[in-house]
Amino acid sequence: MKLLHCADLHLDSPMRGLARYDGAPLDVLRGATRRAFERAVDLAVDERVGVVVVAGDLYDGDRDDFQTAVFLQRQLHRLRDAGIRVVLVYGNHDAENEITKRLSVPANTHVLASAAPESVVFDDLGIAFHGQSYRTRTVDEDLSAHYPGPVPGLLNVGVLHTSLDGRPGHARYAPCTVDGLVRRGYQYWALGHVHQREQLERDGVTIVFPGNLCGRDVGEPGSKGATLLEYDGDQVTAVRHHDLAPVRWHHLAVDAHDAAGVADLSAAVMGRLEEVRDVSSGTLDAVRLTITASPRAFAQWLRDAEQCELQLRADSAGGDTEVWLERIDVRQVAPPRPGAPDDARAAIAESLAALQAGEDGTRRVAELLTGVRSRFGAEREAAVRLGALGLDDTSVTTLLEATRVLLDAELGGGA
Repeated sequence: MKLLHCADLHLDSPMRGLARYDGAPLDVLRGATRRAFERAVDLAVDERVGVVVVAGDLYDGDRDDFQTAVFLQRQLHRLRDAGIRVVLVYGNHDAENEITKRLSVPANTHVLASAAPESVVFDDLGIAFHGQSYRTRTVDEDLSAHYPGPVPGLLNVGVLHTSLDGRPGHARYAPCTVDGLVRRGYQYWALGHVHQREQLERDGVTIVFPGNLCGRDVGEPGSKGATLLEYDGDQVTAVRHHDLAPVRWHHLAVDAHDAAGVADLSAAVMGRLEEVRDVSSGTLDAVRLTITASPRAFAQWLRDAEQCELQLRADSAGGDTEVWLERIDVRQVAPPRPGAPDDARAAIAESLAALQAGEDGTRRVAELLTGVRSRFGAEREAAVRLGALGLDDTSVTTLLEATRVLLDAELGGGA
């Protein structure tokens, strides 16, 4: 027998900051959370699972979009028509959502109560679920401490939206401990809230965060999807992750420290992107590049950053949209080229250091940044290509470093 465990659907979650990306595949990105859930339903039907369990956060914050509710209902009815039951709890995002308050779920779907923990038993499937939905967004008590005892002879599954004992980047909701979950006597814990997949085994108990169904930005990289559980009687026999996201986000570091110029830098990038393409299967790979360039290649890039970036984006597209470069950061970390006149180099370094440290110099550079803001306005990406990464005081260091690199390249002989 089989169970599909997913969490953190965040249906129709807005993809943050897409407007600033010229040429971004907006339709794919904006529809990604819906497509991921459709794939989860497809998987449940294909695998003939008995139950789909959703461990919270179906929606996103206070969104009140009737079309989101219609889409969810359609998917729940697909599961109903396939004879698949659904058990879900509401998480912190669902608790404040207007859709939650109005949604009437079909007969195959059971929403675990928020007033107190409850159990749902399917004797014909040999499985019992225990859990509690959030009543309010902020839950700072250990809900699991009050969950009912296990039902003998069945597979017992605890359903909980929680940060467990704390996970970086996630609010501390419904805190609990691994030992506390193990003591409840269940064989499997279907958790939600943490967007990175995690699987723990302790004393015969399997505890799983499946992660969210689809990463929503580059801060949620890697494989995303759901967990397929197989069980025999009251024993878990197999646990497998299934990648379901139509968009996969990546951080790629490219080493081009020995590049003779931008052409070599681009070749190194394309080599790394091919590695991404090799594992892609009908998935848009959104990539943030961090390129470590030689002084020569970095200087060439700075001289015509916009054209270099446009060319790299065109090359990476490869005639399709399977790879999209979300952002390109080029840095020069190699030591200065030998052979430049030491006295000239020292004089430049001294002057730039004085400019950066002195109040008058800082003021003048700040005035420059004000001009950049005025010139580019919302066109932040253009300012990024000039090196004014944040358009704030920290950009002083960035601009001065770019100046030093360009001058150093000239002294080093025609970089």
